[in-house]
Amino acid sequence: MAKVILVTGASSGIGLACATALQAAGHIVYGSARDVKRISGSFKPIQLDVTDDASVKTAIDTIIKAEGKLDVLVNNAGNGVTGPAYAMPVESAKQQFEVNFFGVVRMCSAVLPHMIDAKQGLIVNISSLAGLFGLPYQSMYAASKFAIEGYSESLRMELLNTGVKVSLINPGDFKSDFTQNRAKVSFSLKNEALEKEYNAAVAAMEKDESVGSDPALIGKTLCKIVDASNPKHRYLVGKFDQTMVPTLKAILPGGLFNKLMNDHYGIK
Repeated sequence: MAKVILVTGASSGIGLACATALQAAGHIVYGSARDVKRISGSFKPIQLDVTDDASVKTAIDTIIKAEGKLDVLVNNAGNGVTGPAYAMPVESAKQQFEVNFFGVVRMCSAVLPHMIDAKQGLIVNISSLAGLFGLPYQSMYAASKFAIEGYSESLRMELLNTGVKVSLINPGDFKSDFTQNRAKVSFSLKNEALEKEYNAAVAAMEKDESVGSDPALIGKTLCKIVDASNPKHRYLVGKFDQTMVPTLKAILPGGLFNKLMNDHYGIK
């Protein structure tokens, strides 16, 4: 049965791949962006800014008026901020959370009353492997994804008896425009050793992203989640050497795990 689905941040990358896959699977898909002119998919484009209450309400009301319901919300819209945690401007941290975390909260709070009334629905929050372990010089990105993890877990508990399901997708590195869109906080300390480490870490993360997986893999996973009668709480998606990291964190001593991570990012 075709479901009415909204995917946020659908103009490119993972969001575009998800909306395209769901559309191809026969669902009624709305893909949102702050600027709908950037949307090129065959799904229904809709203007939506996840940082704006009025924009969110207008988009949700428009969909429900047109379709009579909204079965699935895919919270994908997000961005990245990189910089030293030890010298991170609070304003930069707020900007990261405004999109990645509060955007998710804002969307869920707008959609869930309708789903609860309908006694059915599905929320899929696109988190990250960085929501399961920290990353050097991506502290605010990781923190925002950690926040999504805790929020989703609590939400799942609260919705136990409502018929509404909550799932998380934790992607590794995927090829998208995330790299060029990442905001970089300038290195403000007069410390050559730390600045060298910062540059090495940024170079490593960009290299990983440049050879990342095809976003279509997440679209395929999402279609399975939408079709499942009882979807799992979490789906790790990406290359094996990345999706195995949460397991390594669970079984290795903390010092050894941190050393492996630092070595990968050029912090010796």
